[in-house]
Amino acid sequence: MITIVIAEDQTMMRQALTSLLELERDLTVVADVGRGDEVAEVVREHRPDVVLLDIEMPGLSGLDAIPAVREAHPGVAVMVVTTFGRAGYLRRAMDAGARGFLVKDDPVEKLAAAIRRVVAGETVVDQLLAAQALSAGENPLSDREAEVLGASDGGIPITEIAGALHLSPATVRNYLSSAIGKLGARNRGEALREARRSGWL
Repeated sequence: MITIVIAEDQTMMRQALTSLLELERDLTVVADVGRGDEVAEVVREHRPDVVLLDIEMPGLSGLDAIPAVREAHPGVAVMVVTTFGRAGYLRRAMDAGARGFLVKDDPVEKLAAAIRRVVAGETVVDQLLAAQALSAGENPLSDREAEVLGASDGGIPITEIAGALHLSPATVRNYLSSAIGKLGARNRGEALREARRSGWL
């Protein structure tokens, strides 16, 4: 029997996924959570074969939860199942150690088959997204540029960003300027939108 933990913030979607997967004779859902910052502890407790992660969840995004999940149970196969089919998200998930990346438009039979394949040691990725990821190229932003750009959301003053990230205002300006230039944007708001659209933030 393949054991599964589901991390999905929408209660109806979480319950539907559980019900549909439980119809498969060799699959069983042992636990589910609605927050990204709760999934590692549940995985540590239940030690499932597979964890299905949504991306956008309260507390911690699915992408940011992947390292903690793998640390909690190194043998677990992590699969991202999301509405947000973005090439940048796929790259980030794979770089973090995910073994699968599917979009929620796929039928549950495809998900069930993908779960069996990742348990068997394969990597399963949505083909269209894989092609987009190859054509999109690498994330142009460094980790620090992405962090500073993300912290600038909502037009937060540079001095506040600097204080929150323990950097000087001049350093924050340099990172923002570099990010804006790399993304071909006119300002940080436009750079932020482009980075999010591409899945780099």
